[in-house]
Amino acid sequence: MAFIEFDNVWLAYTQALAAQGQFAVEDINLQVQRGEFIAIVGPSGCGKSTFMKLATGLKKPTRGSIRIDGQLVNGPLKISGMAFQAPSLLPWRTTLDNVLLPLEIVQPYRSQFKQRKAEYAERARQLLAKVGLAGYEDKFPWQLSGGMQQRASICRALIHEPQMLLLDEPFGALDAFTREELWCTLRDLQAEQQFNVILVTHDLRESVFLADTVYVMSKGPGRFITRRNVNLPRPRDLDVTYTPAFSDIVHELRSHIGAVRQAPTSPAESAA
Repeated sequence: MAFIEFDNVWLAYTQALAAQGQFAVEDINLQVQRGEFIAIVGPSGCGKSTFMKLATGLKKPTRGSIRIDGQLVNGPLKISGMAFQAPSLLPWRTTLDNVLLPLEIVQPYRSQFKQRKAEYAERARQLLAKVGLAGYEDKFPWQLSGGMQQRASICRALIHEPQMLLLDEPFGALDAFTREELWCTLRDLQAEQQFNVILVTHDLRESVFLADTVYVMSKGPGRFITRRNVNLPRPRDLDVTYTPAFSDIVHELRSHIGAVRQAPTSPAESAA
């Protein structure tokens, strides 16, 4: 059984829009196996972030159904973690305390936090060490570089050991060298812990380097127009990004996105 399953999912943000046939995403069908890493790419405004809201249960589909780990999604999921382009670390909390935040506010950890704080803090320290932030536990966000803040944000998303990690343009604001370092950090964490990942990105190289499967979304209303298996062997080193096999997949995906961007958006444009 698939770990993530979208069955003919459509979403309109209001009932009035639904009645007018105006959907943000339409006809989304998806099956993701346990432990699989998928990436979603497409032009701005195509519905990638809307898809993320559906996958986390923050939005309910207007039509169709979503199941995660066999359970129908009817509200926000507790088995997922999220990280965004902006790390959004609380400036008055240390790196360690920022990472621990989900355990303070999410059940069942919240009710046990005071009694198990030392245990949770050790878990956070080990996670920070894995992403290269050992020694920075007591630093405040303003004392960290952008890349360090994003590492801490990923640790915060993983501290409660979720089965699914959702990443919305997590490395988009970083320089190219830092971005590639964090690709490798995420690669190693996912390989070790085998959680599912849904990555939304504009970076085709990023999607091909990290994902098992890449989906291309059309312009709004968003729908999947291409599913591409990335059959590059794992573990992947950055050297693979300079190989013809890697470049061929990137170019293939770019051709689909180029076609989406050039597609007519109205009957008048189509007639022209």
